Amino acid sequence: MDWLDALVAADRDAQPAVLVTVLAARGSTPREAGAKMVVVPAGTAGTIGGGTLEYQCEAEARTLLAGGFTGPVTRDFPLGPALGQCCGGHVTVLFDVVRPASLQVSLFGAGHVGKALVRLMGDLPCRVTWVDPRADALPSVVPRNVRVSRDIAVGDVPSGSVVVVMTHDHALDFEIVAAALARNDLAFVGLIGSETKRARFVARLQRIGLATDRLVCPIGVPGIEGKEPAVVAVSVAAQLMQRSSATTPSDRPSRPLPTVAVPATGAADPAARTVGPSNVMAGPVTAAHDVDPRQSLIPGRPSAMSRSACADCVCLPTEVR
Repeated sequence: MDWLDALVAADRDAQPAVLVTVLAARGSTPREAGAKMVVVPAGTAGTIGGGTLEYQCEAEARTLLAGGFTGPVTRDFPLGPALGQCCGGHVTVLFDVVRPASLQVSLFGAGHVGKALVRLMGDLPCRVTWVDPRADALPSVVPRNVRVSRDIAVGDVPSGSVVVVMTHDHALDFEIVAAALARNDLAFVGLIGSETKRARFVARLQRIGLATDRLVCPIGVPGIEGKEPAVVAVSVAAQLMQRSSATTPSDRPSRPLPTVAVPATGAADPAARTVGPSNVMAGPVTAAHDVDPRQSLIPGRPSAMSRSACADCVCLPTEVR
């Protein structure tokens, strides 16, 4: 696997990685400027020339990964006796730390609000799994940080994820919410709808023994008026970003000021340059497959869809969702 394939695989699997690049090469050096390798928890791919230089760069990359640093960092290496190499040249190496976005969203529903929300989240530092069981509901082209699926597998949602439910069917909404609340490792369980819808859902959820204190319904930040899909999407996106900011660890090493020191002789101390946030994309679109909507999402419980139990719910009109 070359370095680019390794970086794509790390991105797809939501694994952290360090892209190591020879930024400048002067004199006799093992590789030219632009040579790259990728360091991931399980190994490396590509090469910047081997020898002690590559060994030390791999060790530096693993230190950055283990320490939670968010980079990028530059290091200066004179290829002399101090490094155990006799090339005599000088290289500057860039360590670009790439980490998965901390905000992982599982969005159920591809109606008007769902589509508007995905357009917004596509430009935000997050990863989105967008689920809708209908054959033609999901578009063929989505933002690069969005993965689409027709498989409503709430049990497969990664721990710590945000779950947002806004499907075309109230009974399906209930099944997904119930399956999400049956887990205790999800950061947020949100449901589109009114206070009346919340009351009806809470009553039914409590009847089947589920705690409802974690259910957020209605969703969205207060004070944003309007039921247009784009307006609702802005409100929901703002709420998700607020919660992500509130739960992001604050003890992660901060990035130094943008300075780079490259002395004429001797090894330089690590230096870093700040960079803006960027999406860590979720990889290729998954293969679609059919889902039986009558199958319960909670093992051992009958499907609510077979009971028409949500017929009396009051929430946003289906055409708005």
